Amino acid sequence: MHSQHHTNGILLILLLIAAACAGDSNQKELVIQVISPSVPDSATVYIAGSDSALGTWHPANIALARQPDGIWEKRLYFPPGTELQFKFTLGDWSREALAADSTLPGNHVLTLRNDTTVIYQIDAWRDEHFRQRVQGQITGTVRYHRQLAGDGLKPRDVIVWLPPDYETALQRRYPVLYMHDGQNIIDPQTSAFGHDWRVDEVADSLIRAGEIKPLIVVGIYNTPDRSLEYSDTTLGRAYMAFLTGTLKPLIDRSYRTRPEREHTATMGSSMGGLIAFLLAWQHPETFSAAGCISPAFIYQDWKSIRQVNGHRGADKNIRIYIDNGGIGVEDTLQAGCDAMLKALDTQGFKEGENLQWFFDPRAEHNEPAWARRVWRPLMFMFGK
Repeated sequence: MHSQHHTNGILLILLLIAAACAGDSNQKELVIQVISPSVPDSATVYIAGSDSALGTWHPANIALARQPDGIWEKRLYFPPGTELQFKFTLGDWSREALAADSTLPGNHVLTLRNDTTVIYQIDAWRDEHFRQRVQGQITGTVRYHRQLAGDGLKPRDVIVWLPPDYETALQRRYPVLYMHDGQNIIDPQTSAFGHDWRVDEVADSLIRAGEIKPLIVVGIYNTPDRSLEYSDTTLGRAYMAFLTGTLKPLIDRSYRTRPEREHTATMGSSMGGLIAFLLAWQHPETFSAAGCISPAFIYQDWKSIRQVNGHRGADKNIRIYIDNGGIGVEDTLQAGCDAMLKALDTQGFKEGENLQWFFDPRAEHNEPAWARRVWRPLMFMFGK
């Protein structure tokens, strides 16, 4: 699931912080307890969060154990000062814990300083009848390609947003932006928290104002394998092969695109920002630009940065946009942004030419924050 963010909406009924342990232990114990009478007897409660010990946002990696009194519990250990963000599921994001008002909540956020026990009361879980109350709608025309499959990958939907003059300027061909976490970028009804990136509204406004070239936006939905697909793993390489070998040819056949690399870019946030970078870096024959929003360059022990530092071949001839905020997870990701900017500098990238960096110290790691600044990478990659 998308690196899930936002302020916490589930009722926190008790936060008990014990005194710091005696001695010099560099690990603090976090005891997570969940009280939820509505959990079916056959179900298991899972925690999914921002740390590898929390499953790196996989909805069914880290199970809580049901205690004799019916409380679900998990004991975890982290260095003091670790900031954690997490949610609860019954094994899938379609069965996520709901807030007290039966809406999808934001993340629980906790900075662990001492041995801590946290108890959560969860009264309801998302099911097939759940309909999130959302504001907003789709601006413009979209088309869908359902259940597209790549070798070794779970099938997923793709949404295609068309520019304002697509149905009238019939001789015109358009550059294409391929975006990851596609269910979160255009339609608030499908977005994880009822907030989308508003790419449709922003692109429409910039096009009508003459600030950017009219473009087609292709949003590729994620799957439960998101973290593996959005990094340099076997599944990640399969995902990149799906984009370059299956999806892009389909889009070029189905729409009036400008298929050349000079007119093809990719963009995403968090892990999606990482895979956007990897696509441009490893496939410059296909992509000429990448928008890396709040990118998780620190993932896989900074592997992407080591790739850049180790590059000895020809210049990549790509353009890179990178930005980040300053709150919560954004602060954790900043070291990776700094290291990547330094690595790109050693490879000859120049800010203001083929590189742009933006920092917003007030921005959190969530869709509303990305919506507020998505105009920046759109201007960098498609500005007139």
